[in-house]
Amino acid sequence: VHGGGPEINAMLKKINKQSEFVNGLRYTDEETIDIVQMVLAGKVNKDLVQLLQRAGGKAMGLCGLDGDLIKAKQLNPDLGFVGDITEIDPDPINTALNNGYIPVVSTVASGKNGEVFNINADTAASKLAAAMGAEKLILLTDVRGLLRNPRDEETLIHVVHTYDVPGLVAQGIISGGMIPKMECCVDAIAGGVERVH
Repeated sequence: VHGGGPEINAMLKKINKQSEFVNGLRYTDEETIDIVQMVLAGKVNKDLVQLLQRAGGKAMGLCGLDGDLIKAKQLNPDLGFVGDITEIDPDPINTALNNGYIPVVSTVASGKNGEVFNINADTAASKLAAAMGAEKLILLTDVRGLLRNPRDEETLIHVVHTYDVPGLVAQGIISGGMIPKMECCVDAIAGGVERVH
């Protein structure tokens, strides 16, 4: 399950559109959701499929629209076309897995009236892991992990329990884009996933 923030930012920059974020989530208007869908379900998804196949894997690209894999409603009008997942149907993923494919999922979702919603990739991964009864969810990011001091990688917090999270948010240790990432960790555990890394 992947996002593509830097690639979306680059495409928006090409069309002279400024990226806006609210509590770590991208504000997504009508023009931006078209770019998000094009970049995530097209370029980024297919690049990842190709990389996996060059490494010897057998990959298949999917997005949340395929087979109604991810359904959503508007999360908050202040965020535009950012979705709140209402339903996950893991059948498309299971079909790919049962046929020997590595499913590569981009996080755009369908609304009940044909809207397309941008979904935070960590949130989608968390919900999908819970819906599939996954034993473990692994999140990849460009930082070492949750850091007590974001400017010092030696301050990595090695173990966090779900009950630690509200206090870490209150202290400002979990902030910005790490907020939705940690919320999805807690949600995955609450949804039955045994461990999150």
